[in-house]
Amino acid sequence: MARFAFLGDEVSAAGFRLTGVATHVPRPDEIPALVRRLGEEVEVILLTAEVAAQLPKGWLDETHAADWPLVCVMPDIRGHQEPPDFAGPIRGQLGIG
Repeated sequence: MARFAFLGDEVSAAGFRLTGVATHVPRPDEIPALVRRLGEEVEVILLTAEVAAQLPKGWLDETHAADWPLVCVMPDIRGHQEPPDFAGPIRGQLGIG
Protein backbone atom coordinates (compact mmCIF):
# COMPACT_ATOMS: atom_id res chain seq x y z
CA MET A 1 0.00 0.00 0.00
CA ALA A 2 1.27 3.46 -0.91
CA ARG A 3 2.25 5.75 1.92
CA PHE A 4 0.95 9.29 1.54
CA ALA A 5 1.81 12.58 3.23
CA PHE A 6 -0.12 15.82 3.00
CA LEU A 7 1.36 19.28 3.62
CA GLY A 8 -0.94 22.26 3.76
CA ASP A 9 -3.41 24.30 5.74
CA GLU A 10 -5.29 23.14 8.85
CA VAL A 11 -8.69 22.81 7.15
CA SER A 12 -7.43 20.63 4.30
CA ALA A 13 -5.26 18.63 6.69
CA ALA A 14 -8.31 17.77 8.79
CA GLY A 15 -10.01 16.20 5.78
CA PHE A 16 -6.95 14.20 4.76
CA ARG A 17 -6.39 13.11 8.37
CA LEU A 18 -9.88 11.53 8.35
CA THR A 19 -8.79 9.28 5.47
CA GLY A 20 -5.69 8.09 7.32
CA VAL A 21 -3.14 10.21 5.47
CA ALA A 22 -0.23 11.54 7.52
CA THR A 23 -0.74 15.30 7.62
CA HIS A 24 1.59 18.20 8.31
CA VAL A 25 0.82 21.89 8.75
CA PRO A 26 4.36 23.27 8.62
CA ARG A 27 5.61 26.80 9.19
CA PRO A 28 7.26 28.26 6.06
CA ASP A 29 10.76 27.79 7.48
CA GLU A 30 10.07 24.06 8.08
CA ILE A 31 8.84 23.24 4.58
CA PRO A 32 12.09 22.50 2.66
CA ALA A 33 13.52 20.16 5.32
CA LEU A 34 10.18 18.41 5.86
CA VAL A 35 9.65 17.80 2.15
CA ARG A 36 13.20 16.48 1.81
CA ARG A 37 12.64 14.05 4.72
CA LEU A 38 9.22 12.94 3.46
CA GLY A 39 10.68 12.31 0.00
CA GLU A 40 12.72 9.51 1.56
CA GLU A 41 9.86 8.09 3.65
CA VAL A 42 6.68 8.16 1.54
CA GLU A 43 5.61 7.32 -1.97
CA VAL A 44 3.20 10.22 -2.56
CA ILE A 45 3.43 13.81 -1.32
CA LEU A 46 0.36 16.01 -1.63
CA LEU A 47 1.07 19.74 -1.33
CA THR A 48 -1.21 22.72 -1.39
CA ALA A 49 -0.15 25.43 -3.83
CA GLU A 50 0.62 27.68 -0.87
CA VAL A 51 3.15 25.16 0.49
CA ALA A 52 4.59 24.49 -2.97
CA ALA A 53 5.26 28.22 -3.39
CA GLN A 54 7.55 28.06 -0.33
CA LEU A 55 9.83 25.42 -1.89
CA PRO A 56 13.18 26.32 -3.45
CA LYS A 57 13.06 27.34 -7.13
CA GLY A 58 13.29 24.36 -9.45
CA TRP A 59 12.44 21.76 -6.79
CA LEU A 60 9.05 20.91 -8.30
CA ASP A 61 10.54 20.57 -11.79
CA GLU A 62 13.25 18.22 -10.49
CA THR A 63 10.72 16.19 -8.54
CA HIS A 64 8.32 15.84 -11.46
CA ALA A 65 11.21 14.63 -13.63
CA ALA A 66 12.15 11.96 -11.04
CA ASP A 67 10.41 8.64 -10.56
CA TRP A 68 10.11 8.93 -6.81
CA PRO A 69 8.21 10.26 -4.91
CA LEU A 70 5.08 11.21 -6.79
CA VAL A 71 4.31 14.86 -5.95
CA CYS A 72 0.90 16.41 -6.52
CA VAL A 73 0.19 20.12 -6.08
CA MET A 74 -3.44 20.89 -5.37
CA PRO A 75 -5.34 24.17 -5.04
CA ASP A 76 -5.35 25.86 -1.66
CA ILE A 77 -8.83 25.57 -0.14
CA ARG A 78 -8.63 29.21 0.96
CA GLY A 79 -7.71 30.35 -2.55
CA HIS A 80 -4.52 32.12 -1.49
CA GLN A 81 -2.33 30.55 -4.18
CA GLU A 82 -3.08 28.88 -7.51
CA PRO A 83 -1.17 25.70 -8.36
CA PRO A 84 1.40 25.88 -11.17
CA ASP A 85 0.08 25.18 -14.66
CA PHE A 86 2.15 22.20 -15.79
CA ALA A 87 -0.28 21.13 -18.49
CA GLY A 88 -0.51 24.53 -20.24
CA PRO A 89 2.96 24.50 -21.81
CA ILE A 90 2.51 20.89 -22.90
CA ARG A 91 -0.83 21.67 -24.55
CA GLY A 92 0.85 24.62 -26.28
CA GLN A 93 3.64 22.42 -27.64
CA LEU A 94 1.08 19.96 -28.92
CA GLY A 95 -0.92 22.72 -30.58
CA ILE A 96 -4.04 22.08 -28.53
CA GLY A 97 -3.70 24.96 -26.06
